[in-house]
Amino acid sequence: MATSMLCKRTLDLCRTLKGLSSLKALLPVNSPCGSLLQTACYNPKPLKLKLGGPFIPDKTSEKTPDWQKTAQYDAKRFGRFGSASGVDPASLWPSHEQLEKIIAEENEWHPPLEVMLNNIRAKEKEEMEKRLAKEKLIAANMAKMPKMVADWRKEKCETKQKVKEEKARKERLLAEARERFGFAVDPRSNKFLEMVAELEKEEKKKRKLLKRKLREEQVAAAASVTPPAASS
Repeated sequence: MATSMLCKRTLDLCRTLKGLSSLKALLPVNSPCGSLLQTACYNPKPLKLKLGGPFIPDKTSEKTPDWQKTAQYDAKRFGRFGSASGVDPASLWPSHEQLEKIIAEENEWHPPLEVMLNNIRAKEKEEMEKRLAKEKLIAANMAKMPKMVADWRKEKCETKQKVKEEKARKERLLAEARERFGFAVDPRSNKFLEMVAELEKEEKKKRKLLKRKLREEQVAAAASVTPPAASS
């Protein structure tokens, strides 16, 4: 029964195609139905594909792109087509320089477990040494803190005393200049500066005389204490 049904459908298909062929002959080409029938009955020629083997570029030709002349392209072609690609597998093996570079990169980015553990231990030791040195420095500075505070207070008092003495000296010089010239003198004027230089010169001379006098008194005191030498 299935065979008879298949034969019946085949006959129907043949009649349909035959009717289409007769309609194509009757209908004009310019009509929409004629164009539709031409499209339906179009039987293109099969494409001529070159399936004889993989594409092998000519590396000596100038028309061949540069990327088809690289070792990466050869490796890709060999991986896809194998020995049919025409690529020598020995040419794909890295050179000594490239192999050393690969090994160096492997050791740098993916070191062995023992090396990684040693690096971790060294880093932890370095961090511990830094922390201990910092704690030692802090302890030493804390031990010096009382003396540093005392020195700072002493320096502050001395600075304050110097400022006070300088202010008193300036007021004394202004009073002396007023008494000498009979009027208030500008401390930036040449008269005031000349007077200060003269007074400093006199004070220096007085200190020098006082120092010489003290030295002479010390020599005289030492001579009076020394016993006279025994006469023979």
